[in-house]
Formats: sequence, C-alpha cells, structure tokens
Amino acid sequence: MINIVFVATDGARVTVQGRAGDSVMQAAVSDGVAGIVGECGGSMMCATCHCYVDEAWAGQAGARAEGEEEMLESAADEVREQSRLSCQIKPTQALDAHCHSFAKKPALTIFP
Repeated sequence: MINIVFVATDGARVTVQGRAGDSVMQAAVSDGVAGIVGECGGSMMCATCHCYVDEAWAGQAGARAEGEEEMLESAADEVREQSRLSCQIKPTQALDAHCHSFAKKPALTIFP
C-alpha cells in the first residue's frame, strides 16, 4: 500500500492508502476524502478530481494524459500549470507519503 496525504486549505491532513495501479482519485473516494468527487468514475469525463501537483514532484506524477488538458478547462478551480486530474495519477512507491493539498474545492498538490 502507498500512503497518500491530503492537505486541506486550512492545513488539515488526511492520510489514506492507495494501491499501485489504482488512481489517486480512487484512493480519495474510497476513503471518503471530502471534495474529491470523481463523478465519472475515473474515465476522464469530468474535472471533479482536479488537483495541483507541486513542481518538485511533477515528474513523479507523470505528464498529463491525452485529452486531460481539454477536460481541465471545465474545472471549478483555477487551472494552473501544475493542474492535473487525480484520476490520471497512479500512486507509486516514489510518491509514497507525499502530500496532496486542496484548493477551494479540494484539489491536490504534491509536496516534497
């Protein structure tokens, strides 16, 4: 299992465990992390799992998937260079215990 730490805008932290091969969104939804909705179930048809990936960890989270940029245009929060859909980020041991923080409507940021 891979630890994924979610940090809310108020600094509150929630740690969940994800499985290699699943997505960060699946781990959040399975553990009831407030604000990560994943309405489409991870099929990249909505932006309710929008997240920010810290620049220091962008390489570990991988590049945006084909079509992800277009879907991000419908995100409720500001789209930034480090914006991603958490349904497209697969937890790996390289990301174990790193943090994901939320924007207004929870969005993730990976911190070193």
